[in-house]
Amino acid sequence: MGKTLVTGGTGFLGLHVTRALAARGDELRLLVRPTSPLHLLGEVEFEPARGDVTDPDSLREAMQGVERVFHVAGVTSMRQRDRERVLDVNVGGTRNVLTEADRAGVERVVHTSSVAGLGPAPRGGTADESQEYTGERLHNAYVDSKHEAELEVQRFAERGLGVVCVNPTFVLGPDDPSGTSNQLVSRFLERQIPVYVDGALNIVDVRDAAAGQLLADEKGEGGERYILGGRNFTLTRLFAELSRISGVPPPALKVPGQAALVGIEALSRAGLPVPTSPDEVRSGLEWWTYRSDKARRELGYTTRPQEETLEDAVLWQRQRLGDRVGRGNLATLPLDVAGQVLRIGGRLLGR
Repeated sequence: MGKTLVTGGTGFLGLHVTRALAARGDELRLLVRPTSPLHLLGEVEFEPARGDVTDPDSLREAMQGVERVFHVAGVTSMRQRDRERVLDVNVGGTRNVLTEADRAGVERVVHTSSVAGLGPAPRGGTADESQEYTGERLHNAYVDSKHEAELEVQRFAERGLGVVCVNPTFVLGPDDPSGTSNQLVSRFLERQIPVYVDGALNIVDVRDAAAGQLLADEKGEGGERYILGGRNFTLTRLFAELSRISGVPPPALKVPGQAALVGIEALSRAGLPVPTSPDEVRSGLEWWTYRSDKARRELGYTTRPQEETLEDAVLWQRQRLGDRVGRGNLATLPLDVAGQVLRIGGRLLGR
């Protein structure tokens, strides 16, 4: 059996995919940069290949003797200022990986996309893999990049490359090296979320999403995509669950969506401090809610109880945050900002 190459193997999802592949017995090669935190891989045996998905030459060398590729690397920023890098890595990097995998005669590529590549579901509903892309109205670099990367996947699948696409939902759980994916939980525990909007999202355990990647490798049809999701939550329900588990009070104020967006945009244009960005607010207003019936039916995909996922995510963050849990002061700047958002948004919407 040839080697298995993993890109993004030291990120949150990539770390768990790498562990699962090691447990399966794969001979691993990881594409790593000089700054990659390799110590996080613990006892996992692997061969490092220095390079980057934006560097085709390094990918060409890393693909030698490789039978399978798990392309997990990507940039997750939703901020407009990061648009160029997001597109360069998520679209250009995917094109490079697929090009070199095709050139090297790789048998199977598992491409990690996201449900962002499908766009949000209708408000109050859920979506599956058949949904036509709905994300263009958001003008969001990350969302657009995931859709465009999937178009690259389809082009290479039509050329005969054995590539399958997986679409994890919002990933939570333990052992997040960067803390980026679990930032929602850490900010909640530190009481840094003064207000929220009326959105919804699907939560999947990182360990289940990693196991789903291996199932897609073993059972997935080339050119197909599979949503790897768990339970759908409104933000109100999610914060209530996190509060029950942690003992930290939920955010006290749900802000009318359009007022929040207009207010944040006005404050941002004025150069004033805001707790989030317009792109993040716009995304938070959507229903990122999905069904994983196809993956369950065709791959044998399963998920653990969501209580376990949230409990493990909270426990891991508690260990990392220490005495910062529950210590945030929401009586000063954050609520002042929330008040400004509501006042400005209300005035502008009333014109």
